[in-house]
Amino acid sequence: MEGTNPVNKKLAAALSGGAVLVVALSGCSSSNKDSGPDPKLVAWAKTVCDAVPAQDAKIRTANASIAKIATDSNLPPKTAKATYAQAFQDMADGYKALAAAISSAGAPPGVDGGAKRQQDAAKNLDGLSSSYADLKKQVDGLDTKDQGKFAQGLHEVADQTKQIGKQSNSGTEALKRLEQGDVQAAIAKQPSCQVAASASASAPATTG
Repeated sequence: MEGTNPVNKKLAAALSGGAVLVVALSGCSSSNKDSGPDPKLVAWAKTVCDAVPAQDAKIRTANASIAKIATDSNLPPKTAKATYAQAFQDMADGYKALAAAISSAGAPPGVDGGAKRQQDAAKNLDGLSSSYADLKKQVDGLDTKDQGKFAQGLHEVADQTKQIGKQSNSGTEALKRLEQGDVQAAIAKQPSCQVAASASASAPATTG
């Protein structure tokens, strides 16, 4: 699929930051050992963190599948289309589940401005989910019978990923704001978040 291979690489590069956003929530191994956080806050953190490993793995796998097809210049359009569609659906589902976990957890107890930080994080993740769902619909409509049209369609999909890159950055910042102070200490106590952070640390970098 020579005509679309450069676009595949462009997509892989644009989307490789997706998994980084989840790490913003799980990359929290440091904490204050001298004075532990409020038990209520620890319980809140568990509610959020328990949703992280499965969704982190789903998003990471989706990124990896996109990165893999970027290296295959002979991939049939139908295979590429199916791979993108599945990856975008998995990303949409993963971010939606994370947004739901943060939303249902409610505001972190005893944290100044916690409700707004929690709502902002959930809103950003939900927005990312919607954007990936839109990309999936766009891919579903691609014409695989005409290679030229398919390549053009992929170019349009790649252009859409620029906005998603901005959303990922906003989402990362929102998660970092949510995780400040005692919230970070509470999250750091959760084995489920530690598992996701460890997976991120050991994963190879994704490049286009």
